[in-house]
Amino acid sequence: MEDGPGVRRRRFLGYLVTAPTLAVAVQWTGGPAAASPTPPQPEEIFDVGDLVKLASAPTSGLVAVQVGEDGTAAFALPRAEVGQGITTAVAMLIAEEMDLPLDKVRVSLSDARPELLFNQFTGGSTSMRSLYGPVRTAAAIARERLVATAARAWNVDAGKLTTEDGAVVGGGRRATYGSLAKAAAVTRTTRVSATPKKAAEFAVVGKPTTRVDALDAVTGRKRFAMDLDVPDALPTMVRRPPTIDGTVASVGNAAEVAAMPGITDVAVLKHGVAVRGRTFGQCIDALRALEVSWRPGPVAGESDDTVLAKLKRAVPRVGGAPLFSRTVDAEFAFMFASNSPLEPDAAVADVRSGSAEVWASLKVPGDAQVEIAKRLGLRVSQVKVHVVEGGGSFGRHLHPDAAVEAAEISKKMGKPVKLSWSRTDSVRQGRVHPMSVSRVRAAYRGGDVVSYEQRHVSTETSFSHGFGDMISANAADIPVLVNDAVAQVFFHLSQSSPYRFGPTKQTLTEIPLKFKTGSMRNVYSPNVVCARELVVDRLAAEMGKDPVAFRRAFLDDGKLRAVLDRAASEGDWGRSLPAGVAQGVALAGEYRSACAVLVEIDCRPETVNRPIRNGVTGPRVTRALVVVDVGLPINPRGLDAQMIGGLNDGIAMALTSSLHMRDGVPLEGSWDNYFYTRQWNTPPETRVIVMPPSEDEPGGAGELAVAPALAAVACAYARATGTMPTRFPINHDTLAFEPLPLQPSTPQSPVDGLDRAF
Repeated sequence: MEDGPGVRRRRFLGYLVTAPTLAVAVQWTGGPAAASPTPPQPEEIFDVGDLVKLASAPTSGLVAVQVGEDGTAAFALPRAEVGQGITTAVAMLIAEEMDLPLDKVRVSLSDARPELLFNQFTGGSTSMRSLYGPVRTAAAIARERLVATAARAWNVDAGKLTTEDGAVVGGGRRATYGSLAKAAAVTRTTRVSATPKKAAEFAVVGKPTTRVDALDAVTGRKRFAMDLDVPDALPTMVRRPPTIDGTVASVGNAAEVAAMPGITDVAVLKHGVAVRGRTFGQCIDALRALEVSWRPGPVAGESDDTVLAKLKRAVPRVGGAPLFSRTVDAEFAFMFASNSPLEPDAAVADVRSGSAEVWASLKVPGDAQVEIAKRLGLRVSQVKVHVVEGGGSFGRHLHPDAAVEAAEISKKMGKPVKLSWSRTDSVRQGRVHPMSVSRVRAAYRGGDVVSYEQRHVSTETSFSHGFGDMISANAADIPVLVNDAVAQVFFHLSQSSPYRFGPTKQTLTEIPLKFKTGSMRNVYSPNVVCARELVVDRLAAEMGKDPVAFRRAFLDDGKLRAVLDRAASEGDWGRSLPAGVAQGVALAGEYRSACAVLVEIDCRPETVNRPIRNGVTGPRVTRALVVVDVGLPINPRGLDAQMIGGLNDGIAMALTSSLHMRDGVPLEGSWDNYFYTRQWNTPPETRVIVMPPSEDEPGGAGELAVAPALAAVACAYARATGTMPTRFPINHDTLAFEPLPLQPSTPQSPVDGLDRAF
């Protein structure tokens, strides 16, 4: 692979930092991608990843690689590891540039550091795009400094020395990095430069690698917030309201509950009543015994039907069709969805007079630190926030809800707390992916599509986690939409149509219903792309074209054409299938990456009507192929896992997983009745193809497969049934469970091994 338009074979600036052993920081000034020769859409000029790179650059010199006397290289990662594998990818970059064994690299998670400003934001598939240059440069400087130190000690030319396996070698001599680390240190910060390796020289990057935390994960040794042994931090839970963000009116028996076995404290909060006890089981018994009267929350009375009606009324009118053209018009509804990860909301807090210390999985720890300080009436400098690895996120950990609440409870009780939300509370009172409606009009004439318009309307998405500050701080450098609102900026920096359909317009309207929302995986893209790809299929049918050939004819992006062609070839597009079984294909180009998904779905009666215990029956995706080009794949094995996860997200969003909103609260209260993709509807045959490197920098990947997977399943369903679906998930109207009671908010804990925990 030749060096492309990104990091070429040139020297980059950095700093040798004062420390007992060698420490290297980096100066990074990489800017946004160059504009396309014909850039009709903002996202193609400057996307969310470019914004995060721009915001991170000024403080990248504060993030350092340090070499210890034991020969290890340590790096405090200013991003959150929530299962996506970035600790492994960063360790691979350091190992690559330093010629160091991977097991000699230690990547930890950085505490909240206010001086990093926007350099501690994990989201939008931007982490590796932001870190690739700075981490490589710092590691390359460390390697060159170690070589120079050995050359000075041996009185030889540094150009005659090489590095291998964590040591400097040459002239029959060998010195480990550990033996050189102290001598390589500096007493004052010094500006230096270094030359990272060429991509052709990579021996670690690009090779399938097992995650560095894999063994701990499968053996149960991996530590999350609830595993931490913070002195005197006892289990704590909260009794919550029957509507989203309802408030406490009164508590009738707080003293009696405080006297229950094991209970140490009861504290009234704005949105609940907290109990602290010796065990979580005792906390559950206590919160269920509380007698609480509630005031309704801000969306009390709202339901699926009322919200959907408001969204439809808010959809702007689509424009008229060009003269002598015909149109395809369609409207799609996407229901509320849960972004509750496998690990429930949790945090540990120890608040003392004049100080606070908090441990939690946080994707914007600086924002959490500020919010905790505000809630407690402290200065930011008095709040210490530790970032703990998370058991998933789906966008949930962009918001510090559990950390702020734990700090408030600790202050009220005057004791350390180990707060865990119940699964029911995580689903009902946690954040949700907004409901939305997308209205599309595409006009065509002869063999050409002459215009495309998509009006997307959503309930309000919360960007309260500091993303807006990042936009306002860098507004002068953003070439589009400088004066627009935060949601508008995010929408237009993440959404574009890859098809050259003439004048293309995509707009966002948000209505200010105060649901607790968040930036669930891929934010707007799954719904926007699903609506678009269904209309593309309809256009192809109206114009008598094969769906793959039609897409290819209107693409001018080489990456997208390549992944589409590979998917069609490897997925045996067009093969003969029984009636009721069909293929679907969809594309997404985002994060400077490209993805095509091809699926086969079985909608025959014997499949749709098969009995499923405690589940929702319906169609099943039987084969799935994901083809992905991320420019430079750092760890193809990790990328493969990310694509499979995104595929299953998309299948769930298309077929089974949604929240049923009734009177201001979801009916779902557990994973038992929130139907994410289960074993009975996971494709028996799934394959991921990672394309060879097409650039010398990585694009984004973490969320990339979600949107085309949802869209491909929807397109396959339309072809199998002859009816284009317009509401998602397709089986939303089926309520296949008995809702848990709204009060008490948490079900009884299990009493034996046969009960199911919620």
